[in-house]
Amino acid sequence: MQNANSGRPADLLAPKQGGGLDLLEGIVVLDLTTSVAGPYAGQMLGDMGADVIKIERPGAGDDCRAWGPPFLDGESLWFLAVNRNKRSITLDYASDGGRDVLRDLIKRADVVLLNMVDRVQRKLAVDYETLKAINPALIHITISGFGLEGARANMPCYDLIAEGYSGVMDMTGELENPPQKVGTPAADLFAGQDAATAAVSALFRRERKGGGCAIDVSMIESMTRFMAPRLSPYLGSGDLMRRSGGRDSVIAIYQAFETADNPLTLGLGNDAIWKRFWTALGEPEFAERPEYGSNADRREHRPALVRKIAAVLRTRSRDEWLDLFREARIPAGPISRLDEVASDAELQARGFLYSVERSGVKVPQIGLGIGFDGQTEGARLAPKLGEHTDEILGEMLGLDVARIAALRANGTV
Repeated sequence: MQNANSGRPADLLAPKQGGGLDLLEGIVVLDLTTSVAGPYAGQMLGDMGADVIKIERPGAGDDCRAWGPPFLDGESLWFLAVNRNKRSITLDYASDGGRDVLRDLIKRADVVLLNMVDRVQRKLAVDYETLKAINPALIHITISGFGLEGARANMPCYDLIAEGYSGVMDMTGELENPPQKVGTPAADLFAGQDAATAAVSALFRRERKGGGCAIDVSMIESMTRFMAPRLSPYLGSGDLMRRSGGRDSVIAIYQAFETADNPLTLGLGNDAIWKRFWTALGEPEFAERPEYGSNADRREHRPALVRKIAAVLRTRSRDEWLDLFREARIPAGPISRLDEVASDAELQARGFLYSVERSGVKVPQIGLGIGFDGQTEGARLAPKLGEHTDEILGEMLGLDVARIAALRANGTV
């Protein structure tokens, strides 16, 4: 394991410059979620300027805090990746005292995020009907595996299970090899992004028409919607496509190729690009051959075309080809390892990869990647467990020191 203070890629990242966003300034979000999908939704809302209060179990907190190694400055790097721009309060809202505190917070909140099935929500009295009675304007968002209704509503789910249900695993990898999971928790992240988008949409409607909203986000459905470009052609034609590695089954030439050293990706997605490609290779006459005149024609001859292109690309290095293709405006790129992504000069220059220092340690951050009038998200690090408990109880609920001490003494916070 590398030393926490030396030799880490994060040490090379520049600190965050500029302030944060104010798009959701004044909006209070209670984040009762754990793991990845819900916390990611909360982080997106926090990045947009909302005051996101992360409510965690006393003593243990979010499950994701224990996901490691690797850890950094005593925190799980998975946790640090999806909990930026929040405040943390510990609260046992299954207890009588904790339930009272949660109700008071709900009265002051605009959005509540949960990742519990309906049965558990009702047991803990955090279901929509219960909370709506406390705050009729509340935006109540549930992220679950299968949605709040239906035969599978109470089944547990993780990203892996959602990817399997959605079809993405069956479409990923080479046909002769087993199905593969996507190399990031894609279903979690899509569901979290859907939840954040839904929250903003519901807040906009509330601004115009008033009233709250019950939002139901299913990881299975978020991930399956991602498969629409594959699923829709099957539904409309009955043609069952199977995984084909990096080779697309619709665009004739759309895949990875080996070069003299490292592989690259190449997408010849239309006739104009097809002609520019062969001109760049010094064979403009090949592009004019009538048997390759359209994408449908090229699909018919794809095996032979792939062999010819592969033979040509093996004659030079990847970077030589990429320089040539950049000049010719041909879609192509490297297949980057994580260390190459981390050292991408342009991602760093744009401020997408940056660091925030805490206790003398540079903590890496992966940005929101969305600019608003030249500004991006603020950079308050993921909070320590319960770091803001006294602050929130005092400022938001007006509890005095003695009352907070009593709640802490009986294990409520």
